[in-house]
Amino acid sequence: MQKLQLRDEYIKLGQALKAAGLVESGVDAKFAIQDGLVKVNGEVEYQRGKKLHGGDEVSYQGETIRIEG
Repeated sequence: MQKLQLRDEYIKLGQALKAAGLVESGVDAKFAIQDGLVKVNGEVEYQRGKKLHGGDEVSYQGETIRIEG
């Protein structure tokens, strides 16, 4: 499991995928999210702008990111 440290109050889902290196670009993040391939806290998430806070977990292609607050 990869950990991603917050610099602000939250990070958006698309930005988190990029910051963790799970996607190459924002466009890749957009399509992965639109296609229902990304889960937040075990639920499929379709909003690229979903705000993630400390304790949230994102899963994509067998990788998990934990947001650290």
